Amino acid sequence: MTAQLDRPSSDYPPVSLQPNPIRDRVASILRYDVPASLVVFLVAVPLSIGIAVASGAPVMAGLIAAVIGGILAGLLGGSPLQVSGPAAGLTVVVAELVAQFGWRVTCLITVAAGVLQVGLGLSRIARQALAISPVVVHAMLAGIGITIALQQIHVLLGGDSKSSAIENITSLPASLVDAELASVAIGAVVVALMLLWPRIKGPLGKVPGPLVAVVAGTGLSLALAMDVERIDLPGNLIDAIELPLLPEGQWMGFATGVLTIALIASVESLLSAVAIDKMHSGRRTNFDRELMGQGAANMVSGVAGGLPVTGVIVRSATNVKSGARSPASAVLHGVWVLVFSVLFIGVVELVPYAALAGLLVMIGVQLVKLADIKSAKRTGDVAVYAVTVVGVVALNLLEGVLIGLALSVLLVLRRVLWARVRSEEVGADSWRVVVEGSLSFLSLPRLTRVLQAVPAGRSVTVELVVDFLDHAVYDALHEWIRQYEATGGTVVVDEVGAVDMESATEGPPKRLPNLLSARTFMPWSQWQTVDSHSGPFTADAVTPAALRPVLAGVEEYHRRSADSMRPHLEKLSEFQDPDTFFLSCVDSRVMPNTITSAGPGDLFTVRNMGNLIPVGAPDTSLEAALHYGVGTLNISSIVVCGHSGCGAMRGLLAGAHDGDGVVADWLSHGRASLSAFRSGHPVARDAAELGFSDIDQLAMVNVAVQLQTLSRHSVVGKASAEGRLRVVGLFFDIPTARVLLVDAASVTELREPIDAG
Repeated sequence: MTAQLDRPSSDYPPVSLQPNPIRDRVASILRYDVPASLVVFLVAVPLSIGIAVASGAPVMAGLIAAVIGGILAGLLGGSPLQVSGPAAGLTVVVAELVAQFGWRVTCLITVAAGVLQVGLGLSRIARQALAISPVVVHAMLAGIGITIALQQIHVLLGGDSKSSAIENITSLPASLVDAELASVAIGAVVVALMLLWPRIKGPLGKVPGPLVAVVAGTGLSLALAMDVERIDLPGNLIDAIELPLLPEGQWMGFATGVLTIALIASVESLLSAVAIDKMHSGRRTNFDRELMGQGAANMVSGVAGGLPVTGVIVRSATNVKSGARSPASAVLHGVWVLVFSVLFIGVVELVPYAALAGLLVMIGVQLVKLADIKSAKRTGDVAVYAVTVVGVVALNLLEGVLIGLALSVLLVLRRVLWARVRSEEVGADSWRVVVEGSLSFLSLPRLTRVLQAVPAGRSVTVELVVDFLDHAVYDALHEWIRQYEATGGTVVVDEVGAVDMESATEGPPKRLPNLLSARTFMPWSQWQTVDSHSGPFTADAVTPAALRPVLAGVEEYHRRSADSMRPHLEKLSEFQDPDTFFLSCVDSRVMPNTITSAGPGDLFTVRNMGNLIPVGAPDTSLEAALHYGVGTLNISSIVVCGHSGCGAMRGLLAGAHDGDGVVADWLSHGRASLSAFRSGHPVARDAAELGFSDIDQLAMVNVAVQLQTLSRHSVVGKASAEGRLRVVGLFFDIPTARVLLVDAASVTELREPIDAG
């Protein structure tokens, strides 16, 4: 060991410390992408063959699509970990096209659909495809799954599938009677393994279930020498290539097929890419590039005689779970499928159709996801889900999807544009009509029906809690009010929402969604009426007039805010744990919770005239609050907040502290602040540069002086020195609604004022 250490440094080979991107890239592919690609390859082969069979296409068309989708879409696409190939989502469409046009024309439809996809990608509108309601997509896949299962159950029973889902349902009893035992046994083995294999743990469980099921079903048929129909291939992959053919007429159906393939393939690919992005933390999908990559793959697949290509969620999810790190995995999976299709084609011919039928039945059933149904029920979209599924199964895929989309749009219009209107009797002679949401002409039938139901001669309050109101509603309301008051009734329109009625006469209607702004920040005088019987407050006439504003406010709180506040207050019912001790002036215009966006339980608030901290003869109430807040509640910060136009500061400048009385005695605690201001305190200079008046400059200096007083306080000073507490100052400028930061020597803008114009 010693001899080695004594060797001259020149005897050691040089060590490169420079990063080598190519070497690191190759190492990552070998370590992560190659193993993942092999797993995806094992999943892809049986699925590709099964989907080709279910589509009525040549068996090799599925493998061709898997090769081209994996290699070309992997190289050109924008999703780093998505794997493309033939997908079950297009099975029904392709089967209908093959039946109508034949296989070679269907290949041309695939080419044209690819061209359209490339055009959509170049136009940068790929994300618009994501605007399709997910519940429609889920229902579409469920309908496709049911259709596939209904078709393949006949093959599993040893018969032939019918041309429509309805025929497959009605002929099922006859197929059950004539079932072939060998086919049923093979299909049952495949179905059982597909169900049980996900529960297998350990290394064995990592082998793809579809591969195990098909191999087991094939092995059973060979071991028992079963006389069942097996896959018959015309030759190898090269022999299977068929050039596209132009249709003889039926151009409208041809164009419809192109549009259907392009849209479904695009939406399925993009939604799959979104789902895969959620499964990893690497590079996100470039949707326009992904769409162009899918289009290029479809163009080549169609020319080569392959099925349409889409991003496939099953293979992509397997790719991510297997540890893939880059598109190399998808490309390599296509290479492995190509090698298999050329060298091991004889293995495919051993597979019974019954084994593929069992696989496809399970694929179809798995497309109907219980989680999607529960989600649709929870979000109120179960009608859209059900209608789309029935439409896809009973009619065809395009019509079913269009019906589902139309219903989902109608539901959105109803939820967004239909206002909620209700009326209630609130007293012997008083009624309230409440309108919430977006009030447009679409809501006029319900609005007028509710208004007409209000008895004549009553005192009516119409509460408009709306974010949108158009001129048609304005006219209808005004006409109803005129007629109602002509019969002896009275009407008050209480405009609680963000939009008022008069705005409908000033220009095009606008949506103002901030429904809180109208009531949360408006003083009582701007929304409460003097007459308790014609305004929002419904107390009887014996209630003292001085109490009516606050009681009307309480009633408004119960109607508008209590339900929203309750969940937060329930958590605080047994204790409080405020973060900040907030000392502010008693001025009614200062709103501590509003200017700090604080909720219940955040601020431990103390208020006094001028936000002063007495020295020498301390204020017992303030002292008790400080000791309790710092010592018991363990607050993390103390804020001293002054404000503009402060009456206490105005009094100090006018010498009111030299007079007699309780107010003068209290203001005398501000002498130190007044002296600091007159001595040219740096905070006053900063405030003057910002354009503030003498009163406001003194208010800011007063905050700085109170901060210094707190730093010498026995409890606060100690906690601050130990790092357990921070003391800061704020200044609320009322005219501009700005909040500024004040420290012992300066004033800082926290945020530029918002231009209301």
